[in-house]
Amino acid sequence: MDNIRIYTQGWGDYELIDAGGGKKLERWGEIITIRPEVQAYFKSEIPFKEWEQKAHFEFILKNGQTGSWKKLKPNFSENWNISYHSLQFHLELTKFKHVGLFPEQAINWELIHSKLNSNSKFLNLFAYTGAASLIARSTGAETIHVDSVKQLISWAKKNQELSSLENTKWVHEDALKFAEREVKRGNKYHGIIMDPPAWGIGAKGEKWKLEDKLELLISYAKNLLMPDGFLILNTYSPTISTKDIQRLASKHFDSQKIHVFELWMKTTTGKELYYGNGIRIA
Repeated sequence: MDNIRIYTQGWGDYELIDAGGGKKLERWGEIITIRPEVQAYFKSEIPFKEWEQKAHFEFILKNGQTGSWKKLKPNFSENWNISYHSLQFHLELTKFKHVGLFPEQAINWELIHSKLNSNSKFLNLFAYTGAASLIARSTGAETIHVDSVKQLISWAKKNQELSSLENTKWVHEDALKFAEREVKRGNKYHGIIMDPPAWGIGAKGEKWKLEDKLELLISYAKNLLMPDGFLILNTYSPTISTKDIQRLASKHFDSQKIHVFELWMKTTTGKELYYGNGIRIA
């Protein structure tokens, strides 16, 4: 097994400008935001005063999970669209500091795009606003999008419409329960991506922690993948190390197919920011 750093690059409509002091400065199309970032424990390259002059909005954390946005420039909308290649994504300011897209996942989107075609079947679990789903649909692959939050499925549908795509199969259900049923049904996929949160709440309010469910997720993926299929699994939990992922994955997959990675991005100013661990099975 190998354990490598992989770096995601920005694109025309996304730029990680700078990071440091527990925050990151990002450009989404024409909008620049300041958001909290626990991994930015180093000093920023650009002074915060200059950040505030550049930015349109800053997220102010009020408790461990939620907060509000401070408008730094007048007359700018709190929702807008950006593009990624031929796809369009609707962004908006949420109380959870997110805006509707995880740009660090772009390197995984590239892998998905390279692996699928119109004869493929793809499963996106914990699918959020659907970036990976739209990448898959853009190849012509049959795509199943699963999330336990109705509002996020509605957001993903809006992104599909903006991107002039159709026929994604939307599933409002707990991802683990759906995967379990798919195993029982004997369904198989050419590609699977799982992007579970560190902790989650199911469609019926079930609470769980990723460290308690990770091996189960990996075992379901093993049973759902075709022999030549690929799996991408991202983890953001601070309690799950690359060694943990290697150990669990090796129980279910050939070690020669397992690629454990740390996900990073470089800022325009030269800082390096860590975004979590994951595995690719291919």
